[in-house]
Amino acid sequence: MTVKLFVCTTCRAGETLQDGELPPGARLHAALVAGDVPEGVSVTPVECLSACGNGSAIALSASGRWTYVYGRLDTDHVPDILAGAAAYAASADGIVPWRERPQIFRKQSIARIPPLER
Repeated sequence: MTVKLFVCTTCRAGETLQDGELPPGARLHAALVAGDVPEGVSVTPVECLSACGNGSAIALSASGRWTYVYGRLDTDHVPDILAGAAAYAASADGIVPWRERPQIFRKQSIARIPPLER
């Protein structure tokens, strides 16, 4: 089963951008793709996660699992995001025990959405 790690590439994270400058969300996406992406995880760009007040934002989702949305992330968080994605992929239902989650996943959660099917 493939886990989707959605990354909002339009997130500006409150920054005013100069002409041609990549938004922080696009920079985060590029850094994640360049990182050591766990097996079974697909890094997928999306244009908006509607978490603008909490940008840069990501979401972890898979069929039959809880979906999580996280915000206030940047390229410094890439190792923790990928570790969290690996833990999510290894879980049966998307719920990673609290103590096993990276710190940013404990503190920067925006939403937890139940699975559509079980």
